[in-house]
Amino acid sequence: MEPLLVALLGPTGSGKTALSLTLARRFSGEIVSCDSVAVYRKMEVGTAKPSSEERREIPHHLIDILPPSQFMTAGDYSRLAREALAAIVSRHRLPIVTGGTGLYLRALLDGLFPGPQRSEETRARLHRSAERHSPGWLHRFLRRLDPDAARRVHSNDQPKLIRAIEVCLAARQPLTEAWKAGRDPLAGYRILRIGLDPPRQELYARIDTRAAQMFANGLIDETRSLIANFGDSPRAFDSLGYRQARTVLRGESTETDAIAATAQAHRNYAKRQLTWFRREPEVRWFNGFGDDPVIASRAIDLVQQSR
Repeated sequence: MEPLLVALLGPTGSGKTALSLTLARRFSGEIVSCDSVAVYRKMEVGTAKPSSEERREIPHHLIDILPPSQFMTAGDYSRLAREALAAIVSRHRLPIVTGGTGLYLRALLDGLFPGPQRSEETRARLHRSAERHSPGWLHRFLRRLDPDAARRVHSNDQPKLIRAIEVCLAARQPLTEAWKAGRDPLAGYRILRIGLDPPRQELYARIDTRAAQMFANGLIDETRSLIANFGDSPRAFDSLGYRQARTVLRGESTETDAIAATAQAHRNYAKRQLTWFRREPEVRWFNGFGDDPVIASRAIDLVQQSR
């Protein structure tokens, strides 16, 4: 029988880390992070990485593996995560993938299409056009080229919009058509997807508390140190929380305003995550938090039944 792979899905603040630790303790598991910010070293305060004590107790993978000056693509993540899964299974332990970066998870489980290489000339031209036009121009342009792709990419997500337009122009076909060709789905595992969908207002309350704690714990100082060591250009520093802390350092907002903006940005992100994860197949959804003993017990029972 193929080995079991547990994938924990859910929005930021839903308790995925707590549930992954519970399952790892119960079933001799190892955890593979699926978080596009947790891969970077020295970015601690503005992330939801497991504590050093938790990482010593349970083996974790794909955390703190790159400096912020480097960039990890979804393809890079998929390759490294698949290597980690194979190693975990070779040790006869349960692999548990958890995190909120939907694109990374899709790359891991479904594979990526062999899209055309990046064209810096095309990207620069699109950047210039976006600056000349009104907000939302890139999204409107993509909508003309590929309405289906435009529905999947948020109107403010400029990197993804530019990549989608770039693929459409280079491949001379809609991005969604290119997606259908040449994917390399993960094989050799029985995948159990567990989703967390807590009550919305309770989730937002946790997100608000977390945003305030980030700044209380020194997010601005950490961001200042990161910029001093790596400059102000790494894409990692545009992550939620760090982006708002940078506005304080530039004198563009107060800390109070930055906290409010961080909380709002994370609430918006949580909505987008749930929309994305709703498209995942065969997810067993639990309407609660991962640190709720009742939810944890139900998840343990589900994993036990699937073994």
